[in-house]
Amino acid sequence: MTDHDQERFTYVLVDGENIDATLGNSILGRRPRPEERPRWDRLLEWAEQQMQQEVKGLFFLAVNEEMPLTFIQALTAIGFRPVPLRGEGKIVDIAIQRTAEALAQRNADVVLASHDGDFMPQIRQLCDGTRQVALVGFTEFMNSGFRGLPGLRTFDLENDVRAFNTSLPRIKVIDIDSFDPFDFL
Repeated sequence: MTDHDQERFTYVLVDGENIDATLGNSILGRRPRPEERPRWDRLLEWAEQQMQQEVKGLFFLAVNEEMPLTFIQALTAIGFRPVPLRGEGKIVDIAIQRTAEALAQRNADVVLASHDGDFMPQIRQLCDGTRQVALVGFTEFMNSGFRGLPGLRTFDLENDVRAFNTSLPRIKVIDIDSFDPFDFL
């Protein structure tokens, strides 16, 4: 089977540690409570609608000792394929980089949920004009090196994807047409 004969998918690659760390450290200033965490099923649904094709979700996570079975089962139940990793160094980054490099050789579209500039070379390679490529996260924390990559679209996990049940205490630039003074009173 040639690459052109393969059914085209959108691969949703989630850097769970990066999203969680940004949410906890940069937005909340503490460990997120369960009700403050993203509803990952909404990301898959959003990606399928946005990219207008079937999605395959890969959720990368580092496992130090015991496998977080409850979390793994929850991810599997909502449609993700968990990718638990063990090793030295930035193992989640390494795995996502390798996956993005492999996807560059396939007829596939990609959504990356991360803010991390370590993926810049791989995302640049994917932005070749033959595929849809999107970056999802908290837009104010995305690495500025992603700006200007040809064809890369960026989406906000809270505002565009609507992955949260609660409003997050973020400070961000507000378009004057969307400004509501009652939000501040």
